[in-house]
Amino acid sequence: MSRKITASLYMTLDGRGAFPKYPGWDRPSTEANDMWREMWLNRFDDVTTVIMGRRSFLGHRRVWTEKARKPSDPQYLLDYSRWLDHVDKVCLSHRLKTPGWENSRIMKGDLSKIVAKVKREKGGNIIAEGGPRLILEFLRRGLADDFWLVVQPVVYGKGPQYWGPMKAQATLKLVSSSTMEDGELMLHYETVRGFRA
Repeated sequence: MSRKITASLYMTLDGRGAFPKYPGWDRPSTEANDMWREMWLNRFDDVTTVIMGRRSFLGHRRVWTEKARKPSDPQYLLDYSRWLDHVDKVCLSHRLKTPGWENSRIMKGDLSKIVAKVKREKGGNIIAEGGPRLILEFLRRGLADDFWLVVQPVVYGKGPQYWGPMKAQATLKLVSSSTMEDGELMLHYETVRGFRA
């Protein structure tokens, strides 16, 4: 069975890769909300590899390791950090020399070849977790089987954009959509392969 690749995106209404403030964005909670459950917690059993760009990798390493957790953090954040520490992490970088994070490796070169190599390895499903440049390349090259998007209720007007020029159309099929507590949209799309526009 082939390893499925999911691209995870967090973006504003205008397609910016940002985490802006809006009413309710920082609501404290001892329980995981729908976003956390769908994007991460429900995948602990079948995802064994996370692919990240350098910036995303360094940001996660700084904030999301178990060492970075506080005793007062809720259990679901501790569970996520433990999972992320133990999962196989691929950092795509030409500049980083050592990962500095357990169960991590640095890979460089052509993205399609890297993804093909990772897919041939033994393991469960794969998440591509990165900024707009990485996710756009997954879309342009048809590397992701599906996309999970959290769309924040903000028109931000600045910062990197997820969508950019394409050589060919990428067609997606909506699998599910839901509205979260603070007005975010959660959208799940599958890649439609072989469709000609």
